[in-house]
Amino acid sequence: MSSTEQTPRPARLAAAAAVAGIEALGLVAGGVYMLVDALTRKSGDLTGALTGAVTLVVLGLIPLAAARGLWLRRSWSRGPAVITQILALPVAWQMLQANSAMIPAGVVLGVLAVTGLVLLVNPATTEALGIRRPGQDTA
Repeated sequence: MSSTEQTPRPARLAAAAAVAGIEALGLVAGGVYMLVDALTRKSGDLTGALTGAVTLVVLGLIPLAAARGLWLRRSWSRGPAVITQILALPVAWQMLQANSAMIPAGVVLGVLAVTGLVLLVNPATTEALGIRRPGQDTA
């Protein structure tokens, strides 16, 4: 049994997993909404709408895998989780530029992305995942 399995899971690591999971659910929900909308609409570009819907659902699998990996303390999971947060920032910015109901969603996404980044680069999270800092000895 490794030392990471013996110590309790830090709250920051659990919170980072929750943030990634929420983002995954948002992407999947958005994809399902687009799919239902595309199938029930009488006009419009069905192929484009279906492609967008499937893309969102598939993209949702990345933060979902990262959330599971973070929860299970897999060091590989931090990379996809960080990338998800970085990619979410410009999406949130674009949502904030809209003059529509997308503005509140942009605020939520921006807060989640910044929170996720802060949690993921926290030393407690890094240590819990077994990731060594540069210059840290292996002993």
